[in-house]
Amino acid sequence: MLDSSGRNIDYMRISITDRCNLRCRYCMPQEGIEKVSMSQILTFEEILRICGAAVSLGIRKFKVTGGEPLVRKGCTGLCAELKGIPGVEQVTMTTNGQLLAREIGALRQAGIDGINISLDSLREDRYRKITGGGSLEETLRGLDAAIQSGIPTKINCLLQQDFNEDELPDFARLAFERGIDVRFIEIMPIGFGRPETGISNETVLQRLEQLYPNLVRDERVHGNGPAVYYRLDGDAAMETKAVESVAAGSIGLISAMHASFCGSCNRIRLTSQGEVKPCLCYEDSISMKPALEDGSEDALRRALAEAIERKPAGHTFEDRGSVDRRAMMQIGG
Repeated sequence: MLDSSGRNIDYMRISITDRCNLRCRYCMPQEGIEKVSMSQILTFEEILRICGAAVSLGIRKFKVTGGEPLVRKGCTGLCAELKGIPGVEQVTMTTNGQLLAREIGALRQAGIDGINISLDSLREDRYRKITGGGSLEETLRGLDAAIQSGIPTKINCLLQQDFNEDELPDFARLAFERGIDVRFIEIMPIGFGRPETGISNETVLQRLEQLYPNLVRDERVHGNGPAVYYRLDGDAAMETKAVESVAAGSIGLISAMHASFCGSCNRIRLTSQGEVKPCLCYEDSISMKPALEDGSEDALRRALAEAIERKPAGHTFEDRGSVDRRAMMQIGG
């Protein structure tokens, strides 16, 4: 379905829980936030009904998120059922990786098409600090399991000044040595995010080009998002030991603050409480609860269509007063 700006909306991110087993400092305070009663959270049956209606409007790709989606019992089964909806082309997941090694077999059996792992440090002390006590070892076990499973795997990383910016070479090396995509995302003023502490992707690219003079644009399709990708060219790849892995690995830059990609945005978001957000930036949303209570697919389609039609032409992250102040885990990561 086309929105009012003529963009084809074919992708929906689905938050299935507001709960998380980490306390990342840019996502929520260390003491946590008040949890929503499970009675207010969409059931899997309701999520599937909404997704079925979304497919009828042309949405073909879904991302399962949270909070941390794997903390919700039955998450892998939901992924399998989403894959079974006629017309669905792709189901992927974003996770912090803490439970991934345990669940990777079930996810592969469910037919998951891709996994994004949030990882902001490769150093145990820093990882514990930024996540509020998480285990880097567990996340790396999950990363290894995902790679070994053959499921396309990406890492999402937020670089911050005076914290982990010195790890840029380590993350780049990880991409090229393991043959995966590592994406650097500029911090947005959502929840507890402070963009002034972030590193612009223009700076990231300059540093990468100093490290890898033969870095070139990667024109391959890597997914549904707005990342601009870079890879080592053939000559640079031949200088390494892991030629095949290097040829596959890429660096992605998602420049949410310094290079607006709103003109090509193709997504809407469904929160765990049943609100459809046309845009991450704003509080504006459409509740799906009345349509679910109505019981008809037509009601669900009308509500989704209204959300798509209300999608704004662009965000205004530079104006803090207009930004949704809820924590990212409440919106859906």
